[in-house]
Amino acid sequence: MFVPRPKQQEVLDYTAGRMGVSAVPGSGKTYTLSALAAKLVAYGELEEDQEVLVVTLVNSAVDNFASRVGSLVQELGLLPHLGYRVRTLHGLAHDIVRERPALVGLADDFQILDERAADQIRQDVARAWVHSHPHVADDFITLDLDEGKREWVRRDEWPALITDVARSFIRQAKDQQITPAELRARLEQLPALLVSPLTGKEKSLPLAEMCCAIYADYQRALTYRGAVDFDDLIRLA
Repeated sequence: MFVPRPKQQEVLDYTAGRMGVSAVPGSGKTYTLSALAAKLVAYGELEEDQEVLVVTLVNSAVDNFASRVGSLVQELGLLPHLGYRVRTLHGLAHDIVRERPALVGLADDFQILDERAADQIRQDVARAWVHSHPHVADDFITLDLDEGKREWVRRDEWPALITDVARSFIRQAKDQQITPAELRARLEQLPALLVSPLTGKEKSLPLAEMCCAIYADYQRALTYRGAVDFDDLIRLA
């Protein structure tokens, strides 16, 4: 029998509105929130088309929450798996987008790339960019290295570095819901400070220009496959 501590009881007394709960690991957050979900299902006066939604970050937490809420609901004399749903953030986004994909410009049979497949595409487009712009690395490699060492950096270190930088750039752009076209427009509005080694034209942020180009190529690759990645799912939902 779950006997809540005073602070846990404050959580269980919740009925509506916003509430933030901050606690250290092992303090009973999962069990307390599971008990709250079960209470809302049993006594929260839900409409027929309503349910309690529990959203977490990882699949293991989904299983944990679902099991605990189900057990607590049964203890209250109700059937499990009714009146509540437990999803990861990406799973919830998938449910929303999958219901009416045309509203966000997707085909009914759109694909969702897992992180490994998305990362492989990012790596491919980044390395393709490096291959098509072989002299850009020279502007970033110190002249103190001898030519043999510089060639090793160009061949082995530079492609991996650009892949990592582009990966972080794309994720940050998607977190802020900025498309490649919007980034391009913003970059073109910046005052020119440097001369681009790619075109000979003046530009202000050569690394941003590079990452914007890779980001655009990555999105084109997704579109060609009729696919979205996890970051797109969150944005589209």
